[in-house]
Formats: sequence, C-alpha cells, structure tokens
Amino acid sequence: MARTKRKVPEVNSSSTADIAFIILIFFLVTTSMDTDRGLARRLPPPPEDNTEETIDDIKRRNILVVLLSAGGDLMCGDDYIQVGELKQRVKEFVANPYNDDKLPEKIAKDVNFFGSTMVTLNHVVSLQNDRGTLYQAYIDVQNEVVAAYNELRNELAQEKWQKDYNALDEDRQKAIREIYPQRISEAEPKNYGGGK
Repeated sequence: MARTKRKVPEVNSSSTADIAFIILIFFLVTTSMDTDRGLARRLPPPPEDNTEETIDDIKRRNILVVLLSAGGDLMCGDDYIQVGELKQRVKEFVANPYNDDKLPEKIAKDVNFFGSTMVTLNHVVSLQNDRGTLYQAYIDVQNEVVAAYNELRNELAQEKWQKDYNALDEDRQKAIREIYPQRISEAEPKNYGGGK
C-alpha cells in the first residue's frame, strides 16, 4: 500500500498580534514607574494686584543669600562654604536660637499645641545661581536647604511628642510648619562670572 504524505497542521497566528498588544498593555498598567525624580516644590501663589513685595521691603537681616557659581563655589551670606556645611548654616539662620540681631527677627505667634511661640516668620532663604551652574550642584544645594527644614521640624517633633515629624497627624504637622515655615526663594539664573 502506498503511503500518503501527511500534512503538518499549521498554527493559526491570526490572533498573535492581539495577544502581544494585550500583554503590552498589561505590563504598562501594572509596572510601577520611578516617580521620585525632580524637585518637590509648591510654587507660591501669584502676587495680588495691590501688593508687590520686593526684596527691598524685607529687612536685610531676614534674608540668607545662597549663591552658587558656575565653578561650583558656594557662598552663604558673606562666607564661602562647602555644600556639607550649608544645612547647619540654614538651620541656625531659620531657628535663630539665641535671638541674634544679625539673624532673622523673631515674632511672637500663637501656635496650636505650643501656645505663644517666638518664630522667625519673615525669614527668606534666597537661592541664586549662575547660568553655567551644573544641575547636580544645584540639586545638591537644594537638598541641603530642604534637609535643614526637615531636620528642624523633626527635632521639634521629637522634643514635643517623641515622634518623627512624618509620623505626626496633620494638625501637629501644621503647627510645626507654622513654627518653621519653609520660605525658599529661587532667583532666575544670572551670569555672575565664569558662566556662558
């Protein structure tokens, strides 16, 4: 008897593209993205028409100018410092623990949970940089300034409630933010020298 050749059955591939598309969508939806990049900043509200606050309106003692040059030199007030020293300088400026007349003026304010408290309500940390400043150097300076505020808030939370600031409820966090309000001013980059 003669053998007949058997045909190999073909695989139906008409729905392969549909399956690949569904798998792609599944992975896009379920994959987590690293979203912790960039600066977490809340922009100030736009100024009202009838009030224009300029740097001249703020007393000079209430402003800490932090200047970052294109070469990476960091100036805090009148002193050249290293980035690692900036956090301590900002903490001392914001807290003004000894009510130094060269640091921000302290004003009595009634704060929930704390009562009448002396705070440096009108202080401003003014960040200025050169157009040629490296992005990483600018981020390092930003991180040190924000870390100073975070450390001050944490220390106060530990002192008052023996908890970290982040572990407190919203009312207690708000009270601490009233004592240490984060007031950072970021000026437009300029050509101070060494930049392009």
